[in-house]
Amino acid sequence: MRLAEAVETIRHEAAPLVEARFKQFQDLGKNGSEEQLYSELCFCILTANWSAKGGIEAQRLIGTEGFVNMDEEKLTQILVKLHHRYPKARASYIVKNRWIVGRLRSLLSLPPLQAREWLVKNVWGIGYKEASHFLRNTGIEELAILDRHVLSLMVRYGLIDSLPKALTKQRYLNLEGLLKQEADHFGESVGKFDLYLWYFVKKTVEK
Repeated sequence: MRLAEAVETIRHEAAPLVEARFKQFQDLGKNGSEEQLYSELCFCILTANWSAKGGIEAQRLIGTEGFVNMDEEKLTQILVKLHHRYPKARASYIVKNRWIVGRLRSLLSLPPLQAREWLVKNVWGIGYKEASHFLRNTGIEELAILDRHVLSLMVRYGLIDSLPKALTKQRYLNLEGLLKQEADHFGESVGKFDLYLWYFVKKTVEK
């Protein structure tokens, strides 16, 4: 059985949750303030090598204004309290990246691949996975989020032989292409397909 066919088994129960969650992403991308967009960018930076649940709790405790204004020491204290794996580094990234507030709305108007490249080249703590995550969470559907859960599914269903030790740009793009084929077979964009994959693994679409 291919991956798309396996995920088909949960389509009916997952579809209402996926559609509601994706509408929230689209609303953020269209109507969110620069501060709200920055909060979401910070969420994607924080969840890398951590957890979506932890990122959600960090957003709650830090708050939208906190990501823009809170000092690095206080940010670090909150992330330590939440048992983040890299509290000092991630707090530092949040502070260093604040120059981007005021530029995110225009970034979202760029073609998705161009927006992703810009994020990877200019923002601390952002690689292709994190950039794709942020852009998807602002309603952009064309990019794959190759986190460990998705990569593990790709191994399990024979799309790749083993988990990659590192993801260069070319390797990321190649794997993204394979996942897009599964999304096409499933009949959804790869960004939305990711939420079905998340539900398939976690029984939730909070990501």
